Amino acid sequence: MTSRRRWRIGIAATAVVSIAALAGCTGTEGQKGGLTEDGLISSLQYGDFGGGTNPQSNFNPFLEATRLAAWDYVYEPLMFVNGYSCEAQPWLATEYEWVDPQTLTFTLRDGVEFTDGEPLTAADVAFTFNLIKENPALDTQGVWRYLSAVEATDDATVTFSFTEPGASAFTLINNVRVVPEHIWSEVDDPVTFTNDEPVGTGPMTVKSFNPQQLVIERNEDYWQADKVKVQEIVFSKADGGGQVEQLKLARGDYDTNAMFIPNIDEAYVQKDPENNHYWFPSASPISLFMNLEQKPFDDVEFRRAMAHAIDRDTIIEQAQFGYVEPASQTNLVLPAQEDFLPEELQGDATYVPFDLEEADRILTEAGYELGADGTRIDPSGQPMEYTFKVPGGWNDWVQAAEIIRDNLGELGITLDVQTPTPESMEQDRKLGQYEMLFGVRGGSCNMFRNYQEPLASDQTAPTGQEAATNEIRWRDPETDALLEQLRVAVDEEGQKEAIAGLAQIMMDEVPFVPIWYGANWFEYSTRNAEGWPNEDDPFARPTDNLLILTNLQPAGQD
Repeated sequence: MTSRRRWRIGIAATAVVSIAALAGCTGTEGQKGGLTEDGLISSLQYGDFGGGTNPQSNFNPFLEATRLAAWDYVYEPLMFVNGYSCEAQPWLATEYEWVDPQTLTFTLRDGVEFTDGEPLTAADVAFTFNLIKENPALDTQGVWRYLSAVEATDDATVTFSFTEPGASAFTLINNVRVVPEHIWSEVDDPVTFTNDEPVGTGPMTVKSFNPQQLVIERNEDYWQADKVKVQEIVFSKADGGGQVEQLKLARGDYDTNAMFIPNIDEAYVQKDPENNHYWFPSASPISLFMNLEQKPFDDVEFRRAMAHAIDRDTIIEQAQFGYVEPASQTNLVLPAQEDFLPEELQGDATYVPFDLEEADRILTEAGYELGADGTRIDPSGQPMEYTFKVPGGWNDWVQAAEIIRDNLGELGITLDVQTPTPESMEQDRKLGQYEMLFGVRGGSCNMFRNYQEPLASDQTAPTGQEAATNEIRWRDPETDALLEQLRVAVDEEGQKEAIAGLAQIMMDEVPFVPIWYGANWFEYSTRNAEGWPNEDDPFARPTDNLLILTNLQPAGQD
Protein backbone atom coordinates (compact mmCIF):
# COMPACT_ATOMS: atom_id res chain seq x y z
CA MET A 1 0.00 0.00 0.00
CA THR A 2 1.27 3.35 -0.89
CA SER A 3 1.65 5.53 2.20
CA ARG A 4 -1.54 7.52 2.56
CA ARG A 5 0.33 10.58 3.76
CA ARG A 6 3.31 10.70 1.40
CA TRP A 7 1.80 13.65 -0.49
CA ARG A 8 0.97 15.62 2.63
CA ILE A 9 3.95 17.75 3.60
CA GLY A 10 3.43 20.23 6.38
CA ILE A 11 4.08 23.92 5.99
CA ALA A 12 6.09 25.49 8.78
CA ALA A 13 5.03 28.89 10.03
CA THR A 14 8.17 29.75 11.98
CA ALA A 15 11.87 30.34 11.25
CA VAL A 16 11.15 34.03 10.65
CA VAL A 17 14.78 35.11 10.64
CA SER A 18 15.78 32.53 8.03
CA ILE A 19 12.78 33.37 5.89
CA ALA A 20 13.58 37.06 6.00
CA ALA A 21 17.12 36.35 4.91
CA LEU A 22 15.85 34.43 1.92
CA ALA A 23 12.80 36.49 1.02
CA GLY A 24 14.62 38.77 -1.36
CA CYS A 25 15.65 35.95 -3.65
CA THR A 26 15.04 36.34 -7.37
CA GLY A 27 15.55 32.74 -8.37
CA THR A 28 18.88 33.36 -10.08
CA GLU A 29 21.27 33.27 -7.14
CA GLY A 30 21.36 29.48 -6.86
CA GLN A 31 24.50 27.41 -7.09
CA LYS A 32 25.66 26.79 -10.64
CA GLY A 33 26.44 23.25 -11.63
CA GLY A 34 29.11 24.01 -14.24
CA LEU A 35 30.89 21.35 -16.27
CA THR A 36 33.93 19.22 -15.59
CA GLU A 37 36.81 18.93 -18.07
CA ASP A 38 35.09 15.81 -19.40
CA GLY A 39 31.88 17.72 -20.09
CA LEU A 40 29.96 16.28 -17.16
CA ILE A 41 27.65 18.27 -14.91
CA SER A 42 30.01 18.97 -12.03
CA SER A 43 27.37 18.97 -9.29
CA LEU A 44 23.61 18.87 -8.80
CA GLN A 45 21.89 19.99 -5.61
CA TYR A 46 19.12 17.73 -4.31
CA GLY A 47 16.85 17.97 -1.28
CA ASP A 48 16.66 15.89 1.87
CA PHE A 49 18.53 12.57 2.16
CA GLY A 50 16.37 10.71 4.68
CA GLY A 51 17.51 8.97 7.81
CA GLY A 52 14.97 10.59 10.12
CA THR A 53 15.39 13.62 12.37
CA ASN A 54 18.87 12.57 13.55
CA PRO A 55 20.45 10.90 10.51
CA GLN A 56 23.41 8.60 11.03
CA SER A 57 25.66 6.94 8.51
CA ASN A 58 23.54 4.05 7.25
CA PHE A 59 23.64 2.69 3.72
CA ASN A 60 22.04 -0.68 4.42
CA PRO A 61 19.53 -0.88 1.54
CA PHE A 62 17.19 -3.11 3.54
CA LEU A 63 16.70 -0.76 6.50
CA GLU A 64 13.97 1.42 5.04
CA ALA A 65 13.33 3.60 8.10
CA THR A 66 16.89 4.84 8.58
CA ARG A 67 18.81 4.32 5.32
CA LEU A 68 20.20 7.37 3.55
CA ALA A 69 19.33 8.32 -0.03
CA ALA A 70 22.57 6.96 -1.50
CA TRP A 71 21.21 3.40 -1.33
CA ASP A 72 19.05 4.11 -4.37
CA TYR A 73 22.10 5.01 -6.47
CA VAL A 74 24.52 2.38 -5.15
CA TYR A 75 22.38 -0.76 -5.39
CA GLU A 76 20.35 -1.98 -8.35
CA PRO A 77 17.48 -4.38 -9.11
CA LEU A 78 17.28 -7.22 -11.61
CA MET A 79 14.63 -5.46 -13.69
CA PHE A 80 13.63 -1.85 -13.09
CA VAL A 81 9.86 -1.59 -12.80
CA ASN A 82 9.08 1.89 -14.08
CA GLY A 83 6.96 3.55 -11.40
CA TYR A 84 5.00 5.56 -13.96
CA SER A 85 4.25 3.12 -16.79
CA CYS A 86 4.82 -0.05 -14.71
CA GLU A 87 6.90 -1.45 -17.55
CA ALA A 88 9.67 -3.85 -16.49
CA GLN A 89 12.90 -2.57 -18.03
CA PRO A 90 16.08 -4.68 -18.26
CA TRP A 91 18.67 -3.65 -15.69
CA LEU A 92 21.06 -6.07 -13.98
CA ALA A 93 19.13 -8.75 -15.81
CA THR A 94 18.69 -8.58 -19.58
CA GLU A 95 15.64 -10.83 -19.66
CA TYR A 96 13.34 -13.00 -17.60
CA GLU A 97 11.19 -16.03 -18.37
CA TRP A 98 8.30 -17.75 -16.65
CA VAL A 99 9.23 -21.40 -17.15
CA ASP A 100 5.91 -22.27 -15.56
CA PRO A 101 3.60 -20.36 -13.17
CA GLN A 102 5.80 -21.33 -10.21
CA THR A 103 9.25 -20.94 -11.77
CA LEU A 104 10.88 -17.68 -12.88
CA THR A 105 14.38 -17.28 -14.30
CA PHE A 106 16.49 -14.16 -14.85
CA THR A 107 19.50 -13.91 -17.16
CA LEU A 108 22.14 -11.49 -15.87
CA ARG A 109 23.87 -8.82 -17.90
CA ASP A 110 27.45 -9.67 -18.83
CA GLY A 111 30.32 -7.51 -17.60
CA VAL A 112 28.69 -5.88 -14.57
CA GLU A 113 31.09 -5.25 -11.68
CA PHE A 114 30.72 -4.08 -8.12
CA THR A 115 32.54 -0.86 -7.27
CA ASP A 116 35.41 -2.83 -5.72
CA GLY A 117 36.03 -4.57 -9.06
CA GLU A 118 34.47 -7.93 -8.23
CA PRO A 119 32.13 -9.29 -10.93
CA LEU A 120 28.40 -9.62 -10.37
CA THR A 121 27.26 -13.23 -10.69
CA ALA A 122 24.07 -15.16 -10.16
CA ALA A 123 25.52 -16.29 -6.84
CA ASP A 124 25.27 -12.70 -5.56
CA VAL A 125 21.60 -12.56 -6.52
CA ALA A 126 20.81 -15.89 -4.88
CA PHE A 127 22.77 -14.85 -1.80
CA THR A 128 20.84 -11.57 -1.54
CA PHE A 129 17.47 -13.27 -1.53
CA ASN A 130 18.56 -16.00 0.85
CA LEU A 131 20.03 -13.33 3.13
CA ILE A 132 16.63 -11.71 3.57
CA LYS A 133 15.07 -15.14 4.03
CA GLU A 134 17.43 -15.85 6.93
CA ASN A 135 16.86 -12.35 8.32
CA PRO A 136 13.10 -11.71 7.94
CA ALA A 137 13.43 -8.14 9.24
CA LEU A 138 15.23 -7.36 5.98
CA ASP A 139 12.46 -8.81 3.81
CA THR A 140 10.59 -5.52 3.63
CA GLN A 141 8.96 -6.51 0.33
CA GLY A 142 7.61 -9.75 1.79
CA VAL A 143 8.96 -11.86 -1.08
CA TRP A 144 9.42 -14.97 1.04
CA ARG A 145 5.68 -15.22 1.54
CA TYR A 146 5.71 -16.43 -2.07
CA LEU A 147 9.13 -18.01 -2.60
CA SER A 148 10.29 -21.52 -1.78
CA ALA A 149 13.85 -21.24 -3.13
CA VAL A 150 16.25 -18.98 -5.04
CA GLU A 151 19.22 -20.64 -6.71
CA ALA A 152 22.05 -19.75 -9.08
CA THR A 153 21.63 -22.19 -11.95
CA ASP A 154 24.90 -21.00 -13.50
CA ASP A 155 26.99 -17.81 -13.33
CA ALA A 156 24.44 -15.84 -15.34
CA THR A 157 21.10 -17.48 -14.47
CA VAL A 158 19.02 -17.22 -11.31
CA THR A 159 15.98 -19.41 -10.72
CA PHE A 160 13.15 -18.35 -8.42
CA SER A 161 10.81 -21.10 -7.25
CA PHE A 162 7.43 -20.26 -5.73
CA THR A 163 5.17 -22.10 -3.32
CA GLU A 164 2.24 -21.24 -5.62
CA PRO A 165 1.80 -19.32 -8.89
CA GLY A 166 4.10 -16.33 -8.41
CA ALA A 167 3.09 -13.67 -10.94
CA SER A 168 1.82 -11.36 -8.21
CA ALA A 169 5.30 -11.32 -6.63
CA PHE A 170 7.15 -10.19 -9.77
CA THR A 171 7.17 -6.49 -8.87
CA LEU A 172 8.18 -7.24 -5.28
CA ILE A 173 11.16 -9.33 -6.40
CA ASN A 174 12.35 -6.50 -8.61
CA ASN A 175 12.11 -4.05 -5.74
CA VAL A 176 14.91 -5.93 -3.97
CA ARG A 177 18.41 -4.54 -4.58
CA VAL A 178 21.34 -6.93 -5.07
CA VAL A 179 24.26 -6.86 -2.61
CA PRO A 180 27.70 -8.51 -3.01
CA GLU A 181 28.07 -11.91 -1.36
CA HIS A 182 31.80 -11.47 -0.76
CA ILE A 183 31.08 -8.56 1.60
CA TRP A 184 27.72 -9.34 3.17
CA SER A 185 28.59 -12.97 3.90
CA GLU A 186 31.13 -11.62 6.41
CA VAL A 187 28.61 -9.42 8.24
CA ASP A 188 27.77 -10.70 11.73
CA ASP A 189 24.34 -9.11 12.00
CA PRO A 190 22.85 -7.81 8.73
CA VAL A 191 19.84 -6.39 10.59
CA THR A 192 21.98 -3.87 12.50
CA PHE A 193 24.72 -3.48 9.87
CA THR A 194 25.01 0.21 8.87
CA ASN A 195 27.18 -0.50 5.82
CA ASP A 196 29.28 2.66 6.16
CA GLU A 197 31.29 1.94 2.99
CA PRO A 198 28.68 0.58 0.59
CA VAL A 199 29.78 -1.48 -2.40
CA GLY A 200 27.22 -1.95 -5.16
CA THR A 201 26.84 -2.08 -8.92
CA GLY A 202 25.14 1.32 -9.25
CA PRO A 203 26.08 4.57 -10.99
CA MET A 204 27.21 6.41 -7.84
CA THR A 205 29.37 5.83 -4.78
CA VAL A 206 29.36 7.59 -1.42
CA LYS A 207 31.90 10.42 -1.25
CA SER A 208 31.11 11.97 2.14
CA PHE A 209 28.44 12.29 4.80
CA ASN A 210 27.70 14.46 7.80
CA PRO A 211 24.33 15.12 9.48
CA GLN A 212 23.77 18.15 7.22
CA GLN A 213 24.99 16.89 3.87
CA LEU A 214 25.40 13.70 1.85
CA VAL A 215 27.57 13.70 -1.27
CA ILE A 216 27.64 10.89 -3.83
CA GLU A 217 29.90 10.78 -6.88
CA ARG A 218 29.98 9.11 -10.27
CA ASN A 219 31.14 5.50 -10.55
CA GLU A 220 33.53 5.71 -13.51
CA ASP A 221 33.39 1.94 -14.03
CA TYR A 222 29.61 1.71 -14.07
CA TRP A 223 28.29 -0.75 -16.64
CA GLN A 224 26.42 2.04 -18.44
CA ALA A 225 28.72 4.91 -17.46
CA ASP A 226 28.20 6.57 -20.84
CA LYS A 227 24.65 7.42 -19.71
CA VAL A 228 25.70 9.10 -16.46
CA LYS A 229 26.49 12.77 -17.14
CA VAL A 230 26.57 13.93 -13.51
CA GLN A 231 29.83 13.91 -11.56
CA GLU A 232 28.37 14.62 -8.14
CA ILE A 233 25.03 14.92 -6.33
CA VAL A 234 24.81 16.87 -3.08
CA PHE A 235 21.87 16.20 -0.75
CA SER A 236 21.14 18.78 1.96
CA LYS A 237 19.24 18.13 5.17
CA ALA A 238 15.91 19.94 5.26
CA ASP A 239 16.04 21.39 8.76
CA GLY A 240 14.87 24.98 8.28
CA GLY A 241 11.13 24.34 8.17
CA GLY A 242 8.78 24.14 5.22
CA GLN A 243 8.71 27.82 4.29
CA VAL A 244 12.49 28.12 4.46
CA GLU A 245 12.89 25.12 2.15
CA GLN A 246 10.38 26.58 -0.28
CA LEU A 247 12.27 29.85 -0.43
CA LYS A 248 15.58 28.05 -0.89
CA LEU A 249 14.05 26.16 -3.81
CA ALA A 250 12.78 29.42 -5.33
CA ARG A 251 16.22 31.01 -4.90
CA GLY A 252 17.79 28.22 -6.90
CA ASP A 253 19.56 26.35 -4.12
CA TYR A 254 18.15 23.05 -5.41
CA ASP A 255 18.21 21.53 -8.87
CA THR A 256 15.35 19.30 -7.81
CA ASN A 257 13.22 18.68 -4.76
CA ALA A 258 9.91 17.14 -3.74
CA MET A 259 7.77 19.43 -1.63
CA PHE A 260 4.29 20.87 -1.38
CA ILE A 261 4.28 24.58 -2.23
CA PRO A 262 1.09 26.67 -2.17
CA ASN A 263 0.74 28.88 -5.24
CA ILE A 264 3.72 27.23 -6.90
CA ASP A 265 3.58 29.27 -10.10
CA GLU A 266 4.13 32.52 -8.24
CA ALA A 267 6.36 31.16 -5.48
CA TYR A 268 8.66 29.08 -7.72
CA VAL A 269 8.08 29.16 -11.47
CA GLN A 270 7.92 32.95 -11.83
CA LYS A 271 11.25 33.33 -10.03
CA ASP A 272 12.94 31.88 -13.12
CA PRO A 273 10.30 31.00 -15.74
CA GLU A 274 12.84 29.71 -18.23
CA ASN A 275 14.28 27.11 -15.87
CA ASN A 276 11.93 26.48 -12.95
CA HIS A 277 9.38 23.75 -13.61
CA TYR A 278 7.21 21.24 -11.78
CA TRP A 279 5.30 18.07 -12.53
CA PHE A 280 2.96 16.41 -10.05
CA PRO A 281 2.06 13.03 -11.58
CA SER A 282 -0.80 11.17 -9.99
CA ALA A 283 -0.22 8.77 -7.13
CA SER A 284 -2.63 6.54 -5.19
CA PRO A 285 -6.36 7.30 -5.39
CA ILE A 286 -8.08 8.70 -2.32
CA SER A 287 -11.48 7.07 -2.19
CA LEU A 288 -14.80 7.15 -0.41
CA PHE A 289 -15.04 3.96 1.65
CA MET A 290 -18.43 2.83 2.95
CA ASN A 291 -19.09 0.01 5.39
CA LEU A 292 -20.81 -2.47 3.11
CA GLU A 293 -22.17 -4.50 6.02
CA GLN A 294 -24.48 -1.62 6.90
CA LYS A 295 -27.46 -0.13 5.10
CA PRO A 296 -27.74 1.72 2.76
CA PHE A 297 -24.10 1.14 1.81
CA ASP A 298 -24.83 -2.48 0.91
CA ASP A 299 -27.08 -1.20 -1.89
CA VAL A 300 -25.29 -0.78 -5.23
CA GLU A 301 -27.80 1.87 -6.29
CA PHE A 302 -26.94 4.00 -3.28
CA ARG A 303 -23.22 3.61 -4.06
CA ARG A 304 -23.80 4.54 -7.71
CA ALA A 305 -25.59 7.67 -6.55
CA MET A 306 -22.66 8.54 -4.27
CA ALA A 307 -20.26 8.33 -7.21
CA HIS A 308 -22.30 11.00 -9.02
CA ALA A 309 -22.93 13.10 -5.90
CA ILE A 310 -19.31 14.11 -5.22
CA ASP A 311 -18.02 17.37 -6.69
CA ARG A 312 -14.46 16.30 -7.40
CA ASP A 313 -13.51 19.55 -9.12
CA THR A 314 -14.40 21.62 -6.06
CA ILE A 315 -12.49 19.24 -3.78
CA ILE A 316 -9.45 19.52 -6.04
CA GLU A 317 -9.57 23.30 -6.29
CA GLN A 318 -10.41 24.11 -2.67
CA ALA A 319 -8.87 21.27 -0.67
CA GLN A 320 -5.98 20.27 -2.96
CA PHE A 321 -4.83 23.65 -4.41
CA GLY A 322 -5.75 22.47 -7.89
CA TYR A 323 -2.62 20.29 -8.00
CA VAL A 324 -4.23 16.87 -8.44
CA GLU A 325 -6.59 15.12 -10.85
CA PRO A 326 -9.94 13.37 -10.43
CA ALA A 327 -9.58 9.62 -10.05
CA SER A 328 -10.88 6.93 -12.38
CA GLN A 329 -13.55 4.61 -11.01
CA THR A 330 -11.34 1.69 -12.11
CA ASN A 331 -8.93 2.40 -9.19
CA LEU A 332 -6.02 2.47 -11.65
CA VAL A 333 -3.79 5.53 -11.96
CA LEU A 334 -4.68 7.02 -15.32
CA PRO A 335 -3.41 7.85 -17.85
CA ALA A 336 -0.16 6.17 -16.75
CA GLN A 337 -1.72 2.70 -16.32
CA GLU A 338 -4.24 3.00 -19.15
CA ASP A 339 -2.58 0.24 -21.19
CA PHE A 340 -3.80 -2.29 -18.63
CA LEU A 341 -7.40 -1.52 -19.63
CA PRO A 342 -9.37 -2.58 -22.73
CA GLU A 343 -10.14 0.14 -25.25
CA GLU A 344 -13.73 0.57 -24.08
CA LEU A 345 -12.49 1.56 -20.60
CA GLN A 346 -9.88 4.05 -21.79
CA GLY A 347 -10.13 7.81 -22.13
CA ASP A 348 -12.94 9.50 -20.21
CA ALA A 349 -15.12 6.40 -20.03
CA THR A 350 -14.21 5.55 -16.44
CA TYR A 351 -14.53 9.00 -14.87
CA VAL A 352 -17.86 9.45 -13.07
CA PRO A 353 -19.20 12.98 -13.64
CA PHE A 354 -20.57 15.17 -10.85
CA ASP A 355 -24.32 15.13 -11.51
CA LEU A 356 -26.71 15.78 -8.63
CA GLU A 357 -29.72 15.31 -10.89
CA GLU A 358 -28.51 11.84 -11.84
CA ALA A 359 -27.75 11.04 -8.21
CA ASP A 360 -31.26 12.19 -7.24
CA ARG A 361 -32.81 10.06 -9.98
CA ILE A 362 -30.90 6.94 -8.92
CA LEU A 363 -31.78 7.42 -5.26
CA THR A 364 -35.46 8.09 -5.93
CA GLU A 365 -35.86 5.08 -8.22
CA ALA A 366 -34.15 2.91 -5.59
CA GLY A 367 -36.70 3.96 -2.95
CA TYR A 368 -34.75 6.73 -1.24
CA GLU A 369 -37.36 9.44 -1.55
CA LEU A 370 -37.15 13.14 -0.81
CA GLY A 371 -39.62 14.30 1.83
CA ALA A 372 -41.62 17.52 1.74
CA ASP A 373 -39.21 19.15 4.18
CA GLY A 374 -36.21 18.35 1.97
CA THR A 375 -35.04 15.40 4.07
CA ARG A 376 -34.37 12.19 2.18
CA ILE A 377 -35.97 9.08 3.66
CA ASP A 378 -34.65 5.54 3.29
CA PRO A 379 -36.98 2.63 2.37
CA SER A 380 -37.58 1.87 6.06
CA GLY A 381 -38.89 5.38 6.61
CA GLN A 382 -35.86 6.71 8.48
CA PRO A 383 -34.13 10.00 7.63
CA MET A 384 -30.79 9.44 5.90
CA GLU A 385 -28.22 10.65 8.42
CA TYR A 386 -24.68 9.28 8.52
CA THR A 387 -21.23 9.96 9.95
CA PHE A 388 -18.04 10.62 7.99
CA LYS A 389 -14.83 10.06 9.94
CA VAL A 390 -11.64 11.92 9.03
CA PRO A 391 -8.37 11.91 11.02
CA GLY A 392 -8.09 15.06 13.09
CA GLY A 393 -5.40 17.41 11.80
CA TRP A 394 -5.55 16.16 8.23
CA ASN A 395 -6.96 19.48 7.15
CA ASP A 396 -7.21 18.90 3.41
CA TRP A 397 -9.12 15.66 3.99
CA VAL A 398 -11.39 17.39 6.50
CA GLN A 399 -12.12 20.11 3.96
CA ALA A 400 -12.83 17.48 1.29
CA ALA A 401 -15.24 15.68 3.63
CA GLU A 402 -17.03 18.96 4.33
CA ILE A 403 -17.49 19.50 0.59
CA ILE A 404 -18.99 16.01 0.31
CA ARG A 405 -21.22 16.86 3.27
CA ASP A 406 -22.49 19.89 1.37
CA ASN A 407 -22.97 17.83 -1.80
CA LEU A 408 -25.07 15.24 0.00
CA GLY A 409 -26.98 17.98 1.75
CA GLU A 410 -28.23 19.06 -1.67
CA LEU A 411 -29.76 15.58 -1.94
CA GLY A 412 -31.40 15.75 1.47
CA ILE A 413 -28.81 13.51 3.15
CA THR A 414 -27.25 14.67 6.42
CA LEU A 415 -23.57 13.96 6.95
CA ASP A 416 -21.83 14.53 10.29
CA VAL A 417 -18.08 15.03 9.73
CA GLN A 418 -16.19 13.74 12.77
CA THR A 419 -12.44 14.15 13.39
CA PRO A 420 -11.12 11.48 15.76
CA THR A 421 -7.39 11.06 16.39
CA PRO A 422 -5.51 9.31 13.57
CA GLU A 423 -4.77 6.39 15.91
CA SER A 424 -8.41 5.75 16.85
CA MET A 425 -9.38 6.38 13.25
CA GLU A 426 -7.19 3.52 12.02
CA GLN A 427 -8.62 1.19 14.64
CA ASP A 428 -12.17 2.10 13.61
CA ARG A 429 -11.26 1.50 9.98
CA LYS A 430 -9.93 -1.99 10.60
CA LEU A 431 -12.81 -2.97 12.89
CA GLY A 432 -15.45 -1.60 10.54
CA GLN A 433 -16.69 0.83 13.16
CA TYR A 434 -17.59 3.54 10.69
CA GLU A 435 -20.15 4.45 8.06
CA MET A 436 -18.11 6.61 5.66
CA LEU A 437 -14.45 7.61 5.52
CA PHE A 438 -11.57 8.15 3.10
CA GLY A 439 -9.37 5.19 2.22
CA VAL A 440 -6.26 4.63 0.11
CA ARG A 441 -5.78 1.35 -1.70
CA GLY A 442 -4.03 0.95 -5.03
CA GLY A 443 -1.68 3.16 -7.00
CA SER A 444 1.23 0.74 -7.24
CA CYS A 445 2.58 -1.30 -10.14
CA ASN A 446 1.49 -4.50 -8.43
CA MET A 447 -1.88 -4.88 -10.14
CA PHE A 448 -2.84 -7.87 -8.04
CA ARG A 449 -2.36 -5.97 -4.80
CA ASN A 450 -4.14 -2.90 -6.19
CA TYR A 451 -7.34 -4.95 -6.34
CA GLN A 452 -6.69 -7.72 -3.82
CA GLU A 453 -6.16 -5.41 -0.86
CA PRO A 454 -9.51 -3.60 -1.03
CA LEU A 455 -11.65 -6.34 -2.60
CA ALA A 456 -10.52 -9.89 -1.72
CA SER A 457 -12.87 -11.80 0.57
CA ASP A 458 -9.94 -13.34 2.44
CA GLN A 459 -8.68 -9.85 3.34
CA THR A 460 -11.77 -8.84 5.30
CA ALA A 461 -13.58 -9.78 8.51
CA PRO A 462 -17.00 -9.20 10.07
CA THR A 463 -17.58 -5.82 11.67
CA GLY A 464 -15.98 -5.82 15.11
CA GLN A 465 -13.06 -7.97 13.96
CA GLU A 466 -9.91 -6.57 12.35
CA ALA A 467 -9.85 -6.73 8.57
CA ALA A 468 -6.44 -7.20 6.98
CA THR A 469 -6.83 -4.74 4.10
CA ASN A 470 -10.42 -5.06 2.84
CA GLU A 471 -11.88 -2.57 5.30
CA ILE A 472 -15.04 -1.99 3.26
CA ARG A 473 -16.12 -5.62 3.83
CA TRP A 474 -16.63 -6.40 0.14
CA ARG A 475 -17.37 -10.06 -0.56
CA ASP A 476 -18.09 -11.26 -4.07
CA PRO A 477 -17.35 -14.65 -5.70
CA GLU A 478 -16.85 -13.10 -9.15
CA THR A 479 -14.30 -10.65 -7.76
CA ASP A 480 -12.45 -13.47 -5.99
CA ALA A 481 -12.39 -15.54 -9.18
CA LEU A 482 -10.92 -12.66 -11.18
CA LEU A 483 -8.34 -12.02 -8.46
CA GLU A 484 -7.31 -15.66 -8.64
CA GLN A 485 -7.04 -15.39 -12.42
CA LEU A 486 -4.83 -12.32 -12.04
CA ARG A 487 -2.73 -13.95 -9.33
CA VAL A 488 -1.72 -16.87 -11.52
CA ALA A 489 -1.47 -15.10 -14.91
CA VAL A 490 2.13 -14.88 -16.11
CA ASP A 491 1.29 -13.61 -19.60
CA GLU A 492 0.22 -10.08 -20.44
CA GLU A 493 -2.98 -11.19 -22.14
CA GLY A 494 -4.16 -13.13 -19.11
CA GLN A 495 -3.30 -10.28 -16.76
CA LYS A 496 -5.14 -7.69 -18.84
CA GLU A 497 -8.21 -9.91 -19.11
CA ALA A 498 -8.43 -10.22 -15.33
CA ILE A 499 -7.76 -6.51 -14.78
CA ALA A 500 -10.48 -5.62 -17.29
CA GLY A 501 -12.94 -7.78 -15.35
CA LEU A 502 -12.01 -6.21 -12.02
CA ALA A 503 -12.20 -2.71 -13.48
CA GLN A 504 -15.67 -3.50 -14.82
CA ILE A 505 -16.79 -4.61 -11.36
CA MET A 506 -15.53 -1.30 -10.01
CA MET A 507 -17.61 0.47 -12.66
CA ASP A 508 -20.78 -1.60 -12.29
CA GLU A 509 -20.88 -2.49 -8.59
CA VAL A 510 -19.03 0.53 -7.15
CA PRO A 511 -17.53 -1.24 -4.10
CA PHE A 512 -15.89 2.09 -3.27
CA VAL A 513 -15.60 5.47 -4.99
CA PRO A 514 -12.15 6.78 -6.05
CA ILE A 515 -12.32 10.59 -5.83
CA TRP A 516 -8.94 12.20 -6.46
CA TYR A 517 -5.37 11.09 -6.97
CA GLY A 518 -2.66 11.96 -4.52
CA ALA A 519 0.35 13.71 -6.00
CA ASN A 520 4.02 12.92 -6.42
CA TRP A 521 5.55 16.32 -5.67
CA PHE A 522 8.40 17.11 -8.05
CA GLU A 523 10.11 20.42 -8.77
CA TYR A 524 13.12 20.68 -11.06
CA SER A 525 15.38 23.26 -12.68
CA THR A 526 16.81 23.08 -16.18
CA ARG A 527 19.51 25.65 -15.42
CA ASN A 528 22.20 22.98 -14.96
CA ALA A 529 20.59 19.77 -16.21
CA GLU A 530 17.96 18.76 -18.73
CA GLY A 531 16.18 15.47 -19.22
CA TRP A 532 13.96 15.45 -16.14
CA PRO A 533 10.66 13.57 -16.47
CA ASN A 534 7.75 15.88 -17.13
CA GLU A 535 4.19 15.98 -18.39
CA ASP A 536 5.30 15.95 -22.03
CA ASP A 537 7.88 13.21 -21.47
CA PRO A 538 6.69 11.06 -18.55
CA PHE A 539 9.42 8.46 -18.97
CA ALA A 540 9.68 7.85 -15.21
CA ARG A 541 8.07 8.61 -11.89
CA PRO A 542 9.88 11.33 -9.89
CA THR A 543 11.19 8.69 -7.47
CA ASP A 544 12.67 6.49 -10.24
CA ASN A 545 16.14 7.80 -9.48
CA LEU A 546 18.14 5.37 -11.61
CA LEU A 547 16.02 6.08 -14.68
CA ILE A 548 16.25 9.83 -14.16
CA LEU A 549 20.00 9.95 -13.51
CA THR A 550 20.74 7.96 -16.67
CA ASN A 551 18.60 10.37 -18.70
CA LEU A 552 20.02 13.70 -17.49
CA GLN A 553 22.20 15.80 -19.80
CA PRO A 554 24.09 19.08 -19.30
CA ALA A 555 21.80 22.02 -19.97
CA GLY A 556 21.80 23.30 -23.54
CA GLN A 557 23.35 20.19 -25.07
CA ASP A 558 20.30 18.20 -26.15
